[in-house]
Amino acid sequence: MQSNKNENRGTKVELPPLDAEAIARLIAPNTVYVREVGVDELKGDGVLPEDASVPSSQKFFALHLADGRRVAVMDDRELAFAAARQHDLEPVSVH
Repeated sequence: MQSNKNENRGTKVELPPLDAEAIARLIAPNTVYVREVGVDELKGDGVLPEDASVPSSQKFFALHLADGRRVAVMDDRELAFAAARQHDLEPVSVH
């Protein structure tokens, strides 16, 4: 009769480290995160020109992949969610 014991018990298996892209593919391949961003942040990142005459109170909403890359910026939260869904992505709000 065969034993059901795990003959490899106690054997340590070394797994290679995962980079951000691999983690994103495993955890949330179709998820995008919608986050409110301010004018100063967008100017600092070069998304808006430094001399753009945009009121500092203007709200923008960025879509980010699971690995943190920003893929879009919109000036309307509902539009950001709709755009994500239109591209077969599942938007999730983050703060």
